[in-house]
Amino acid sequence: MTNRLEQFVTKPSELAEVCEHLASARRFGFDTEFVGEDSYRPKLCLIQVATEDRLILIDPFEVGPLDSFWKLVVDPANEVIVHAGREEVRLCQIWAGKRPGNVFDLQIAAGLVGLNYPLGHANLVYQLLGVSIAKTETLTEWRDRPLTSQQIRYAYDDVRYLLQLGAELKQRLNDLNRLAWAREEFERLATWAEEEDETPQEKWRKLRGLGSLTRRQLAIVRAVHEWREETAQRLNRPPRTLCRDDLIVEIARRNPTKEKDLLVIRGLARRDSAGILAAVERARDLPPDALPLALPREIDPPEVTMLGGLLSTVVQHLCAELKLAPSLVTSANELRLLVRARLLKEKPRDSLLNTGWRREHIRRVLMDVLDGRLALRIAAEREAAAMELVDLGQQLSTRETDLSGRGS
Repeated sequence: MTNRLEQFVTKPSELAEVCEHLASARRFGFDTEFVGEDSYRPKLCLIQVATEDRLILIDPFEVGPLDSFWKLVVDPANEVIVHAGREEVRLCQIWAGKRPGNVFDLQIAAGLVGLNYPLGHANLVYQLLGVSIAKTETLTEWRDRPLTSQQIRYAYDDVRYLLQLGAELKQRLNDLNRLAWAREEFERLATWAEEEDETPQEKWRKLRGLGSLTRRQLAIVRAVHEWREETAQRLNRPPRTLCRDDLIVEIARRNPTKEKDLLVIRGLARRDSAGILAAVERARDLPPDALPLALPREIDPPEVTMLGGLLSTVVQHLCAELKLAPSLVTSANELRLLVRARLLKEKPRDSLLNTGWRREHIRRVLMDVLDGRLALRIAAEREAAAMELVDLGQQLSTRETDLSGRGS
């Protein structure tokens, strides 16, 4: 793959030929350059693709409709290799209306074989292939034309090594018998964009400062947030440029009834007053049974924090033993919820630890620690590892045997 053809596609006829090439390849690297800070939907500025024979840049400003390309990305017969592909998945959902059919994410795969997670593209290339690549154009203006020679070189380099990295990581996954784990993670990545696209109505719950609000005030937050989303989409503007998150919460606290009440809030534009007041009025008119429920405020007892810290240490030890990136496996909040469910007899909540390979290989061990069947101690053989897990049941059985022998 050292002498691949470099192709810059700017014509519909060239795009058609490239799509035929990709359809026959059945495996290609994929990346995009886009600008998202000035609009509701990100503006696609460049598509980069790599096959065994070619490095391809597609100019979406020139080639016309990209339907034929997106069909290839969503076709499960094509393996699409990405690095940190969350945005590529989201953009595919936006522009194709579907998720990628068969994605292989290098960053996730790296975490599953013991490399750091998340690991940047340049670091991954260097660690696996020993090649240094420059990341000098990350903040470049991709909307301008013509692209500079530096931008073009950067764009080619972004996909140049994706296939090699994919082959190397797939081999390591296979050696560790983790290809099924990887497929589980890639499926979760692909479905994330679908779920994000289908459930926008609850996004308002993610705003900070909701804990002290009444149900009526929460209804105002929800209504103003909906107004902001609808208006931003219609005007193709970033939602927070219309009204910041903290201002939505402040509006709910004040419950304004006229424009004068709104304009005392610094940061709101007069032009949006009518829309905001109409949203507030709709929330004010809701009957009590239509108001959103306030989520209970959780106050963890000290032992939850303590045991969460212990489980975090166990996870670090397990990941070192199993060659896994701890930050890919679980989070401090998931460990906290696991401890709460065990100590406070709460119903287990949705958590990655309750699914798939994590349940079998991580959660099971954590529950054995919480239930007193396993203990973590400083290892006797310090050369091997600093810590080790001890089966307390086996130790108790051995001790009872020793005592029985002494008694006889």
